[in-house]
Parts: sequence; structure tokens; C-alpha cells
Amino acid sequence: MPKPAVSKPAVSKPAIAPKLSPATDAAAAGMVDLRELVPDLAQEIRYASSDNFVGRPVEGYGAARCYLLRPVAQALQRVELALRREGLRLKVYDCYRPARAVRDFVVWAGDLHDQSSKSAYYPNLDKSVLLGDYISPTSGHSRGATLDLTLLRCDSDDACTPLDMGTSFDYFDVSAHTDWAGATAVQRGNRQRLRAAMAREGFANYPLEWWHYTYKPEPSPDTAYDFPIR
Repeated sequence: MPKPAVSKPAVSKPAIAPKLSPATDAAAAGMVDLRELVPDLAQEIRYASSDNFVGRPVEGYGAARCYLLRPVAQALQRVELALRREGLRLKVYDCYRPARAVRDFVVWAGDLHDQSSKSAYYPNLDKSVLLGDYISPTSGHSRGATLDLTLLRCDSDDACTPLDMGTSFDYFDVSAHTDWAGATAVQRGNRQRLRAAMAREGFANYPLEWWHYTYKPEPSPDTAYDFPIR
């Protein structure tokens, strides 16, 4: 018998930003470094390092910093403070993403000869299908209202460990879909805990990636930014 088709969750595509802001730094864009609001925020900004699917620092990431539009950063600060009362914290992987970084991703995705990160990031997919659902020529991250993150459990000594989410960050696979049926009860509960905490402050999840959230309504949905992160 033929195998039943695997259905994908409904995905709301981000709107294409019609204009690029002339802002040359965070202040001009109305963005704030999240650590100004949460000084001890856990961060692992992957695209400023070589620990990512491209295998090198990504264009525009001159520093490991999390910039967000101020109202978005303030909402995330509220999420963090609420989670701390439960012995949890956030760990951020990516926030504002310069438009030049998105172009860098697209160039990488188009180079089908470079398969060096396949086993770690897309073992079950052909690289040619990454453009679209996983890598887009435009990104909500460039609008300053989208970020990637996970949850940490912290004990009384502030020693924190990541919760089991079932996959690593940026794992391009059906198992990273937020409502993946194959997740264990623990993994499903952790994903739901993150989604509920973010939703309380206005963040909506992208269903193909358990780590991906956008603040709604976006403060500047028609504007993308391209200032480098320094």
C-alpha cells in the first residue's frame, strides 16, 4: 500500500517588506540591545560564530548581540521575568538579522556543492528544498520583531541547563515542527511551555520551527533593516 502523505502544519508566510530602512545603527532604527533590559540574559548568537549551518560567521554579524525594536524587547523582558518566577529562563540564539545576512543565507542555499553541514542540520532533506519554508529571501528577523530562542531550567545556584526540545536549533526537519507528533511527552510539554510563555506577551510561533517567534502586531511590518551588528 502507498504510504499516506505527511501533512505540514499551516504556515503563515511573513509579509515581504517593501522598503529598506536607511538606519545605519540600532539607535537610528529604534532598536535596543536586549541586555540593556536583562543584563544577565543567556545568549548564544550562533550566526556570529562558526557554529551554524553555514559553517562560518554570517555577513553582518560583527558581534554576538541581540537587538530588537524597543517594544519587542520590553515584551521579551516581561517573558523572562515571568519565567524566572518558575525557575526558568530564556536562551536566545538570534534576534535582529541584517538583510545582508539573509542574502548570505540565500547564496549558501543556492550552492548545492556545499554539503558540509548536511548531517548536522538537514540530514533528511535535499539542500535544494531549503529555500522557501526554511530559508527565505526575506525574513521577519530583519524587521526587528522576530527572534529564535529556547528554555533553560535553573537551580537555586543559577546553574542552568537547556530543556529537552527534541531537536537542536536550526534543525531543518519535520521533527522541529512545534506540534510534531513524534515528540515525547516531555519534549512536547517543553515546547508548549515556551509557546505559552511567549504567547502571553504577544509572540506568535512559526509552526515549522519550535524556536521561532514574532511579536504581534509588528511595530514596523513594512520596514526591513540592514545595519551591521557591532
